Amino acid sequence: MGIRRGRRNDIAASIDEHDLVTTAPKTEAAGVKAVMVSLQRALTQMGAIRTAATLSRLNQRHGFDCPGCAWPEKHGGRKLAEFCENGAKAVAEEATKRCVTPEFFDRHSVEELSSRSEYWLSQQGRLTHPMVLRPGDTHYRPIEWDDAYQLIAAHLHSLKTPDAALFYTSGRTSNEAAFVYQLLARSFGTNNLPDCSNMCHESSGVALTESIGIGKGSVSVHDIANADCILIAGQNPGTNHPRMLSVLEDAKINGAKIIAVNPLPEAGLIRFKDPQKLHGTVGNGVPIADEFVQIRIGGDMALFAGLGRLLLEADDAAPGTVLDTDFIDEHCSGFPEYQRRTRAIDLGLVEEATGVARDQLERVARMLADSERTIFCWAMGLTQQRHAVATIGEATNLLLMRGMIGKPGAGVCPVRGHSNVQGDRTMGIWEKMPEAFLAALDERFGIECPRRHGYDTVDAIRAMRDGKATVFIGMGGNFASATPDTDLTGAALRKCALTVQISTKLNRSHTVHGATALILPTLGRTDRDIKAGRKQVVSVEDSMSKVHLSRGSLRPPATCSVARSKSSADSHKLCWGPIILCRGEVLPPTTTRFATPSPTSFPAVPTTTRGYGDLTASSCRILPATHGNSLRQQEKPTSQ
Repeated sequence: MGIRRGRRNDIAASIDEHDLVTTAPKTEAAGVKAVMVSLQRALTQMGAIRTAATLSRLNQRHGFDCPGCAWPEKHGGRKLAEFCENGAKAVAEEATKRCVTPEFFDRHSVEELSSRSEYWLSQQGRLTHPMVLRPGDTHYRPIEWDDAYQLIAAHLHSLKTPDAALFYTSGRTSNEAAFVYQLLARSFGTNNLPDCSNMCHESSGVALTESIGIGKGSVSVHDIANADCILIAGQNPGTNHPRMLSVLEDAKINGAKIIAVNPLPEAGLIRFKDPQKLHGTVGNGVPIADEFVQIRIGGDMALFAGLGRLLLEADDAAPGTVLDTDFIDEHCSGFPEYQRRTRAIDLGLVEEATGVARDQLERVARMLADSERTIFCWAMGLTQQRHAVATIGEATNLLLMRGMIGKPGAGVCPVRGHSNVQGDRTMGIWEKMPEAFLAALDERFGIECPRRHGYDTVDAIRAMRDGKATVFIGMGGNFASATPDTDLTGAALRKCALTVQISTKLNRSHTVHGATALILPTLGRTDRDIKAGRKQVVSVEDSMSKVHLSRGSLRPPATCSVARSKSSADSHKLCWGPIILCRGEVLPPTTTRFATPSPTSFPAVPTTTRGYGDLTASSCRILPATHGNSLRQQEKPTSQ
């Protein structure tokens, strides 16, 4: 589906549906066309020299991490072009030579900007100066950095309670920035740290913590390439994680069977044409899904429960060949209740709820039963369901009952979107961090972190709507558009006394603002950062918990500054200068973690999942089965 060229409507509500045309759906992803589109967008935004210099460093060991998504790099050597079409477009927008200067804001009022589309706003270029919109103004005006900081400080100091301030975080924020940002919020006195994870994989974290004891995935890229069965549900790899397709191709070459569960016959799940291989340029590429389950929207939990019953019955027919009874006995709890309830499921109702015929259900169950190394991948198609936690729990049950956790080539793989959304949570961007984390901050930095839980994203919107929160600070992102119920969110933001957006480019949140609004430009992944004559680096954590360095190389369009005034800083409990300069305080070295190719070691999972499941099993609590019939891993003595 596309829009005819010609008349242009920037206001989404006024789009004439007669402008829409329907075309035949694509049956393949990537190929030569993806390369041409990527180059065209890059050359338009960056020019030939900048394009070559930038894309050649994208996702390379001594380059910068792609801001497009959180998909990890493969182990070992890397290709010359270690990026996808989406990544090239995201980098082109960030590394563009276009700039949004104060003169731009002189020409365009906030009212005019609010009538523009998100695409138009993002295409104007990089922000170059801090801007302020004061009560009664129609245009943003430039403001000095120190004045901007003083304005923020004045509003924060005027609050009756620290909980009237909200500190929102985008998943593109680096580990170092995220750590210092949450430290600022907690030293101020609040745990109000809503973030984009609240709106994407929050349900994954809850479900996995309940079932395997940790809210992260348990596999690596190497595991996916070596699995013999991969079930992908609620995810469009070709659209949202195109680099995943090359790993799925490797798995297919190694003999894996791939099951795609999706209401949409997404092109990437049908066939992939790798433009860096001969068969992807002049050939027909590689078919991906062996079994395409075109499920009814919202029927995933019923599907996984139905498959659970079929697996139980398959083990009845051939005892000990389907279920891993040793794993269940040693590492799981809740199986008797799960088995009882699952056997009572009416497969006729499963067919009705899912729209999947019995013969296909049985084929999928047989593929799972025959597998020795199964991986379950999912994304927003599952996490955004009202019963997402129960759905993900049911899917995890299929792995636990077959012992598919804690061994190479098997496990859970929640595929993250933002390129450091997982790292931000690791760094403490969460409204309800555990006591051990808060106590460690207190001891190391001499502060008193609040223990009451803060607002998540939805509660933050409610707090602004109800007048309980009046200062909103956004570390990246596009809160006004990313949140649910944009009309209500917009009305809530407009009730704030101050909104602050820390951004690289224009977006809708700059036009949906409080009584006073600030736009503060910041560095992007592609920008170099030089402090005291030394090049700085940041770190990010990918979708599979690997932490690696990111080094920008381009001259930034904006000079980002720290406040010169020390009137307030001198009285603060924290000495911010040393914290910013001393990287080891943010990510302390440790010999028990995975080491990157640098002097500093970072938190990450082992290179394979062997032993990871056992470690998780030894540390999690015994929990009763609740909705979704989730199996729980059983607590074992810590000595093991």
